[in-house]
Amino acid sequence: MKIVIINYGAGNIQSIMFAIERLGFKAVLSNNPDEIKSADKVIFPGVGEASSAMAKLRESGLESLIPELKQPVLGICLGMQLMCNQTEEGNTKGLGIFDVDVVKFSNNVKVPQMGWNQIYDLKTDLFSGISENEFMYLVHSFYAPNCSESIATTNYDVEYASALQKDNFYGTQFHPEKSGDVGEKILGNFLKLKSKD
Repeated sequence: MKIVIINYGAGNIQSIMFAIERLGFKAVLSNNPDEIKSADKVIFPGVGEASSAMAKLRESGLESLIPELKQPVLGICLGMQLMCNQTEEGNTKGLGIFDVDVVKFSNNVKVPQMGWNQIYDLKTDLFSGISENEFMYLVHSFYAPNCSESIATTNYDVEYASALQKDNFYGTQFHPEKSGDVGEKILGNFLKLKSKD
């Protein structure tokens, strides 16, 4: 199985690579459109600030490529947020895959949310064999509100979408690669997903 992690200079890529190796697979880091298109699974990581990450995607021509992909794609953290319509972070237009706008947590809570929190209302095969209310590791100041594409919910100040899915596209606000055995099982479930084409 060919697994490509999109390399656009905005990712905590090492921990994802190690998690995939622990599952018995190897991932390739690439920003080459042909290599990304030919992958069986694509992981779209993201750490950092939305507008500069989007600028890097535009520079590399990946902004138009990612929404066209047909194989299972997993956006993680900022990767998931960039797959939404837009984000309040830097007033950034996203890739428009998920039909939701990313907003900032209110001042009622400590921002960023950093640490472990529960996921529930789990849907789709991404969470096959995962119990409700498992704890996942999160670090973020912005969130996607619950919407029709939510496949997991977390509560921090408000209930929000901690995972999204539309067609072959999946996103997790939490970091499965830093969420212990349960996070690793979610990554393993992603690698087992069938292509939709």
